[in-house]
Amino acid sequence: MPGQRTYGFTLVELLVTLALLALLVTSASPVLQLNAKRDKERELKRALWQIRDALDAYKDAVDQGLIKKTAEGSGYPPNLAILVTGVENAQDAKKKKLFFLRRIPRDPFAADATQSNAATWQIRAYDGALDDMAQDVYDVSSRSPTIGINQQPYSAW
Repeated sequence: MPGQRTYGFTLVELLVTLALLALLVTSASPVLQLNAKRDKERELKRALWQIRDALDAYKDAVDQGLIKKTAEGSGYPPNLAILVTGVENAQDAKKKKLFFLRRIPRDPFAADATQSNAATWQIRAYDGALDDMAQDVYDVSSRSPTIGINQQPYSAW
């Protein structure tokens, strides 16, 4: 009918709009990936701080005589699990346990979901030995070979 106006969008207008929308989505994707990586790095820093703080508290308890130290021991815990299960207080008459962690945090960059939380960490002993050779837990680090945003591998954090 001549004289009547039709309302709506042309096919070209719809295609241009979809193209612009696709361009916006693809440009936002790297930013979202970077934010996700930054969140995991923040979680890694928090987990490392918690474990290292518990290791230091255990060592301080040994130095204060609250925990019995073996003659050849370094004063650091023999494994990470003991920080959660607790150690008998040598100076308490009721022999109450000292606890240093509620749970062992998980390495957020651990690839194997079947590993226990403690197994996700690389353990370094007081004498420098790693993992299986370690007789005590002096420090922990991530097992991930991935490079962080700061260009340092997570295993060096």
